[in-house]
Amino acid sequence: MNKFLLLLTMVFAMHFTAIAQPDRWQQHAVYEMDIDFDVENHRFDGVQKLTLTNNSPDELNKVFYHLYFNAFQPGSMMDLRNQTLADSDKRVQNRISKLKENEIGYQKITSLKMDGQDVNYEVVGTILEVSLKKPIRPGAKVTFDMEFEAQVPLQIRRSGRMNAEGIDYSMTQWYPKMCEYDYQGWHANPYIGREFHGIWGDFKVNITIDSRYVIGGTGYLQNAEEIGYGYGGSNMRKAKPGKLTWEFDAPNVHDFAWAADPDYDHIEYTRDDGVVMHFIFKPGENTTDKWKKLPEVMNDALNYINKTYGEYPYKQYTFIQGGDGGMEYPMATLITGERNFGSLVGVSVHELMHSWYQMVLATNEALYAWMDEGFTSYASDEVMNYLRARGHFGKEEAVENPHIRGYAGFIGFATSGADEPLSVHADHFMTNSAYGVGSYVKGNIFLEQLKYIIGEEAFAKGMLEYYDVWKFKHPNPNDFIRIMEKTSGLELDWYKEYWVNTTHLPDYGIEKIAKDGKKNTKIILNKIGIMPMPVDVMVTYKDGKKELINIPLRIMRGAKKYMKKDVKYTLAEDWPWTHPTYELVLPVKFKKIQAVEIDEAGRMVDTNRENNKQVLGKKKK
Repeated sequence: MNKFLLLLTMVFAMHFTAIAQPDRWQQHAVYEMDIDFDVENHRFDGVQKLTLTNNSPDELNKVFYHLYFNAFQPGSMMDLRNQTLADSDKRVQNRISKLKENEIGYQKITSLKMDGQDVNYEVVGTILEVSLKKPIRPGAKVTFDMEFEAQVPLQIRRSGRMNAEGIDYSMTQWYPKMCEYDYQGWHANPYIGREFHGIWGDFKVNITIDSRYVIGGTGYLQNAEEIGYGYGGSNMRKAKPGKLTWEFDAPNVHDFAWAADPDYDHIEYTRDDGVVMHFIFKPGENTTDKWKKLPEVMNDALNYINKTYGEYPYKQYTFIQGGDGGMEYPMATLITGERNFGSLVGVSVHELMHSWYQMVLATNEALYAWMDEGFTSYASDEVMNYLRARGHFGKEEAVENPHIRGYAGFIGFATSGADEPLSVHADHFMTNSAYGVGSYVKGNIFLEQLKYIIGEEAFAKGMLEYYDVWKFKHPNPNDFIRIMEKTSGLELDWYKEYWVNTTHLPDYGIEKIAKDGKKNTKIILNKIGIMPMPVDVMVTYKDGKKELINIPLRIMRGAKKYMKKDVKYTLAEDWPWTHPTYELVLPVKFKKIQAVEIDEAGRMVDTNRENNKQVLGKKKK
């Protein structure tokens, strides 16, 4: 790279030090719900008042609601999808088809009005289609009044009653929820089995239930003293006959979840910054001791997360034993709790980390699941490695790079032909494996490989900028990559396009190392894979010294800044992506070189690493 280009890169990066706040409108909803729960029949009646502000520039003639419980009926789309997939979710498979009438889930609408006037509506599977007699104009505020009844299904996927660990109610995706309308239009996706998208709003939820039950969930409990609930210790209130109403208030969230069980125990932990963490679990030999150890570890984890990824914006977070594994919701998570301690911490860290990438940034998971699950997995790996270094897992030590272990598995899967582009809608992947590997693993690697491309300093700054700029705004892939372009001063659209929209992967190799005259050495490199990448070449000299030579891609318009001081760093001329070979000439005598290796750190997804290293004096394998 010439000096002029390097100077241009530095100026470009300085120009974008202050990143402008994007202007993207968001709809807003206020939910007021009164729920009367019948634990004998596993049903409840609901009254919902939804005040919607249309902040879009569009006139709305229809609205849509999600009726998630309707998925748990024989013949539903979720049922048939899981019976026809080659690798069906083991938690589902054909279980829905076998549900009896008193075991299915449903949400039935008995009345719906907009501003006091009846509206026409039709239930189509898990979507309520509502035709409006009067359109909702831009900037207008309208009120929908709904009455509904619901039956809680047997626990199959996320929601339901009587999960495998004996928790009575995991109440997620449990109420009629208005679908999101954003700059891409309506997102009235049927509930097939994947992730969620929602409108930012304020929730006021009153749940009336048998007085024996203890509830934990989204939001701040408003009447703890009134119902005699002893937040602050494990000595729960004494239940009185009849019912009690639990009043919750949850501001600026896009969903509301809760769980209930008569045997729940509770630990409250108040952090130095005032954030209160609640731990709600069913006591027993498989839970109590481990759950009592959890608050201290999660407090340490949250300290690291706040510093590295941005400040948690709420004053409460609740870990609840429930659900069918681990699933994130605003201000709370439901996790299965009968795990070994390492697994319990791992799932707690992962679900807590979702508070950044799904509960606050809130990308549309159906379209960009990798931006939530992948980014969450990346950050979770980093947090768990930090906790290892802090000694929370005894002799288990931190590793230099906690993401590398996923590379080999991903390459094996990707080269098998089963890989699909990340641009595929979450419900439309051909296999669960392709969705899982893509969303969790490939999304994780997206960030680690990006750090390799732009350098650690720009990457760390970019992750904080991304959170600060895009929180509460549903960012998309281009929004993220533009932040990283601005913090690094590099063009990165090529990286996003290849990694997200194709299944092409990089593969680079060393073809030849030879003398070039008396004082120079020539290294010939090959671009074998379709996806282009900048290339790090580590040269090890016979005197023990090392030199890292970075070959940028020409389309990057710059190069990363290298931070390590113990290794000499040299920028070479950039490599046009169209050129299959590259000649690197070192002003060093051939006899002084011991070895040359492409990507010694292993942070690039190189599909064949056998041709990445040559040790001089040895024959190539």
